[in-house]
Amino acid sequence: MFTGIVEELGEVVSLTPAGSSGEAVLLTVRGPLVSSDAGHGDSISVNGVCLTVVDRGEGAFTADVMKESLDRSSLGSLVPGSPVNLERAARVDSRLGGHIVQGHVDGTARLLSRNPGDNWDVLRFELPGALSRYVVEKGSITVDGTSLTVSAVSDPGAAEEFFEVSLIPETLRATTLGALAAGAAVNLEVDVVAKYVERITAVAAARG
Repeated sequence: MFTGIVEELGEVVSLTPAGSSGEAVLLTVRGPLVSSDAGHGDSISVNGVCLTVVDRGEGAFTADVMKESLDRSSLGSLVPGSPVNLERAARVDSRLGGHIVQGHVDGTARLLSRNPGDNWDVLRFELPGALSRYVVEKGSITVDGTSLTVSAVSDPGAAEEFFEVSLIPETLRATTLGALAAGAAVNLEVDVVAKYVERITAVAAARG
């Protein structure tokens, strides 16, 4: 479990094919802070994807990334040198500064535009139709592992579905979103509470 508060801006060191088919990879990421106390089996969020540490070196850690994760997230497009948002799993006695984040990517989207302001940037992302019912204005969403508040969302059934977030200077400085260019792909995770509510009401309706 994570909070969506990025602890460190890391850098991809290498991606090495793994397994007999070569479809999985061993991903090594430089992140001195998050790797400082990482142990075998610990969870670290990399651009919003929960990965399990299998090895730790000097200021870096290595994790297995299976084909499913590569196919369903933007991790497959990473190359050595790519910046990534990093967060260690939350402690049960820590403050929940963001919102409940599982590190389970619900889909990917592309940045449509960014509108710089005096004290913040407004970023507009496409909104996949399958996720649009979970996104509401002033609600929470995770973009590449960063907990954000939705500042605007398109009307249901709009020709182009989108959502917007307004990023303060600290978020722009401390995460990959500060340098994100239009057209770049990001990982999205919607609020898990909304999915549970939908499931509960659907089951209740089916049972009459």
